[in-house]
Amino acid sequence: MRAAVYLTAAFLIGSAAYLLAGPAPQTAGSDAPAVAGDAQRGQAIFERRCTGCHAVDADREGPHLRGVFGRKAGSVPEFSYSAALKNSGLTWDESSLDRWLRDTDAAVPGNNMGFSVPKAQDRADIIAFLRTIR
Repeated sequence: MRAAVYLTAAFLIGSAAYLLAGPAPQTAGSDAPAVAGDAQRGQAIFERRCTGCHAVDADREGPHLRGVFGRKAGSVPEFSYSAALKNSGLTWDESSLDRWLRDTDAAVPGNNMGFSVPKAQDRADIIAFLRTIR
C-alpha cells in the first residue's frame, strides 16, 4: 500500500511539473527559435561576430540592420543584394532570421552571405538584440 501511495504522489508531482513547465521546446527543424533570447548577450555576440560585415545604421559588406524586423528581405534601397535574396519573398521575423542564421544557403540558395551561427542560443540572442534596434 505504501508503495502505491508513493508512486501516486510521484506521478501527481511529475504531472504538475509538466503542466507548469508549459509547452515543450521546439526542435531545430521547427519554424521558430527553440530557446528564448537575451538581447544584451545578443548585442555582445553581434558586436563580436557580425560587425565585420554589418552595422546597425550603415551599410557595409552587408546591409544595415536597424529596422530589420518586419522588413522584406533584399529591400534596403541603397544596398546591392543577390537576386536570390531579393526574390526570396522573405520578411524578417524570429522564424526567418533563425533559419537564415542557421544556414543561409539552405534558407535562400544562391545568396551572397556565407556565414552561419550554429548554436541555437547564440541565434536566439542575436535575434533578441535585432528586435530591439527598430
